[in-house]
Amino acid sequence: MAGGAVSNSTYTSKPTSGKQAGSYLFPFILVTSLFFLWALIHNLSPVLIPHLKKACQLTDLQSSFIDSAVFAAYFLMALPAGAVMRKFGYKTGIIFGLCLYAIGAFLFIPAANSREYIAFLGALFVIATGLTFLETAANPYVTVLGSPETATTRLNLAQSFNGVGAVLGPVLGARFILSGTEHTQDQLNAMSSVELQQYLSTEAGTVKIPYMIIGMVVLLVALMFVVTKMPEVQEAKDENVDASPSGGSIFRHKHLVAAVITQFFYIGAQIGVNAFFIRFAKYAAGIPEREAANLLGWVAGLGFMIGRFFGTFLMSKIKASSLLTVYGAINVGLILLAMTTKGMVAVGAVLLVPFFMSIMFPTIFSLGIRGLGGDTKLGSSLLVMSIVGGAICPPLMGLISDASNIQMAYIIPLVCFAVVVWFGAKGHKLDAARS
Repeated sequence: MAGGAVSNSTYTSKPTSGKQAGSYLFPFILVTSLFFLWALIHNLSPVLIPHLKKACQLTDLQSSFIDSAVFAAYFLMALPAGAVMRKFGYKTGIIFGLCLYAIGAFLFIPAANSREYIAFLGALFVIATGLTFLETAANPYVTVLGSPETATTRLNLAQSFNGVGAVLGPVLGARFILSGTEHTQDQLNAMSSVELQQYLSTEAGTVKIPYMIIGMVVLLVALMFVVTKMPEVQEAKDENVDASPSGGSIFRHKHLVAAVITQFFYIGAQIGVNAFFIRFAKYAAGIPEREAANLLGWVAGLGFMIGRFFGTFLMSKIKASSLLTVYGAINVGLILLAMTTKGMVAVGAVLLVPFFMSIMFPTIFSLGIRGLGGDTKLGSSLLVMSIVGGAICPPLMGLISDASNIQMAYIIPLVCFAVVVWFGAKGHKLDAARS
């Protein structure tokens, strides 16, 4: 595939025969399910932000720490996760990650009982630690479950199932977490202390059943990995780069450095755009929180999912880097429109952004690890670690929102998408001799 394939894959199973290709099918399906599971959690965050803002009486800045807790875990645990993969292999890392995911989901129950915001953040940190293991393993694993020439297409296909989580996360959150009750500050002030505490406790308690069910499903998936024979993934010689980890610095791969920086900004944009959408819709068009959450799922989430499949098709015709550049530029324009208009025009502009975000993560990832040889696992860990952008950009948006308004806060995603445009046009070519 032009422009996006990992043409010199540094990890491979045994040469792919027809029989072996068939043996990859169920493992590929199982690994692909992980993309949905972590997307579900990420796409519940835009619901949790306004929900816990109510239940725990938070400012916009404080509510943004929901995303900070998740993405700080990526930053802190990406390298340890990579070390586990090197020592014990992908399958063990995936099972361990799923167990952490389930534990964190179950921790939502005592967090809701206590209504302590720090307890929710702790539960999210544990979940995200598990997600770090899953993403560190799943992304490179998918690239080797078949032909190297179709690695980027395969990764985009697997990541397309993020779109299912992008649709269901907000929709299920609207149905089972958001109460639809939105009291004004004057109404809250008019409540007695007992009434206020009862209302806040009821709001906090709506997360218990959804997260308990999520934890049980994740444990079931972990069991399936335990009993399924997964193909062995081995390091192999690369045509251009020695597959053995070298003594040189990982940062000698300039295209990888560019990808890490870009992934930081891209994830910051992705999380920021979605995290405050419910607040944005209320401010720009007076849309109630449940309706806004449904829009986020059925319009933005569905657009993201369709965009993944459509983008995968386009990359069979167009260079992946060129498509990345065009999509990034379109999102810069959409965010400008959202910041300078009101009503459904502004809301509609934000809802269109996920369609064009759809191919960005897997494309940046695959272009970043291309040609790394034996440094692929470490490079993969660095790219996962760069997801810390999702911990930093939302609080910046929260600060701007508290000081001005949520519409002006979208200047942060605008800057982030500009960086994506640069990477697609120039950044991925900085180490052309190696890639």
